[in-house]
Amino acid sequence: MPPKRKAGIAIGACAALVLAGAAGASAWHAAGQNGKTVGTWLEAPAIGRTPVAAEQLGNRASVPPGAPGTAKSASPAPPPDSPQPTTAQPSTQQSAPEAGSEQRPLESGSASGRQQVGELLSVHKLLGYLGGRPKKETFRYPGASYVKLHFSRMALLPGDYVTVANADGTEEHRYEAGEAEDGRWAMSVTGDTAVLEVHRGAEDLLGLGDLVGSLGVDVDRVARGFSRTEQRRQPEKQLTAPGRTGREESVCGADTSADAACYRSSDPTAYVKSKAIARLLINGTELCTGWRVGAQNRMLTNNHCFTNSAQAYDTEVWFNYQCAKCGGYDVYQPTKVWGAQVLATDKTYDYTLFSVDKFESVRKFGYLTLDTKRPAKNQELYVPQHPAGEPTRIAGSRGDQAGNCAVTNPGYDGYAPGSDVAYFCDTEGGSSGSPVLSRSTDKVVALHHFGGCPNSGVRGDLLAAKLAKYL
Repeated sequence: MPPKRKAGIAIGACAALVLAGAAGASAWHAAGQNGKTVGTWLEAPAIGRTPVAAEQLGNRASVPPGAPGTAKSASPAPPPDSPQPTTAQPSTQQSAPEAGSEQRPLESGSASGRQQVGELLSVHKLLGYLGGRPKKETFRYPGASYVKLHFSRMALLPGDYVTVANADGTEEHRYEAGEAEDGRWAMSVTGDTAVLEVHRGAEDLLGLGDLVGSLGVDVDRVARGFSRTEQRRQPEKQLTAPGRTGREESVCGADTSADAACYRSSDPTAYVKSKAIARLLINGTELCTGWRVGAQNRMLTNNHCFTNSAQAYDTEVWFNYQCAKCGGYDVYQPTKVWGAQVLATDKTYDYTLFSVDKFESVRKFGYLTLDTKRPAKNQELYVPQHPAGEPTRIAGSRGDQAGNCAVTNPGYDGYAPGSDVAYFCDTEGGSSGSPVLSRSTDKVVALHHFGGCPNSGVRGDLLAAKLAKYL
């Protein structure tokens, strides 16, 4: 278990970006605050998208479920240069194809099951106190969607601190002297530029400046978020972790998922429930989805996303990363917290239960509840998720528009016989760890983890029994 987090972070205006679906940019601006209260959460200020991000959403404009004049299964047109979705018809089979077969291929032992959304770069930048060492350093990677710094060493005099900010200073994270640890990631900043600066808190009254030649701040790695074009080239689950297996998340036929905002009026319950999910940025470059389970400080994701507290400790948890309007060009300012402690994990049932730092700041987004009963065949579902790192999307509308987002097999084989619920709800890389909710109960009937059409998730009733003592 890692030590208690010491990094003191003061976050300024947090700029949001479609990290995986849009090119990086830094020209973000506050777009006002409406202060409207919905359910148990408070609407956050919207942030204007850049023209490039607007183009991405324009190419994939979402249609409000049930909108007049639209087809029942209307789906957004993919970008011209994006891969065409694979057409698949719902299957009537009652059991899973054999693991390792062409229909359900096992990934190699080196596949992590996490979606890659950036790359690691080796650097060596030392900021210090002696003459010749800079007090400020700019890390710029044109086109990057985010920049995230890793400190191999941070040794400062009492009262001094460092800041990591984006290019225009609208997002800033502060680390105090004596509070930041060596070998730690800073919180990411949106856009293609991170500005690191050492600040002197007071004059050197004791004359310690002559003795600090060994002190300073050393950055040894940078995580650079992929641009829109680069992200399109990334296969699902590209990164590897020894001993893990997994299957690709899948869009089954045309993608009928939509921005969560498209459900605000037509399905307010699903919209409010979607607030409980979070985008997980793991170790700087990898992505999964997680969600609050129960009223306490508890989050649930897949075991193949991460397994221990050290990995949770290096995971950013983003709440309220949603579009402000259906098919619009604003996204809400996310609330970012760090992962904290892994409380339980299991490979066979592919779950990891963990807590987060600064829980009070995310309590307002509400929580979901595991259903203790198994769903019935043909029961309608919906899946809030962060596919490919996009702002929250929901697969599965009400009534006829639910399309193929329904239970096809309530006893599908996962890593154990009958451990899963099968469905054809649309998912993509990054959707791993998403909750699959029943429309009849609005409770979680499965923890999404596998694709291949049908897609499947670990049964919620099994998880409820295994995690009862923690919830």
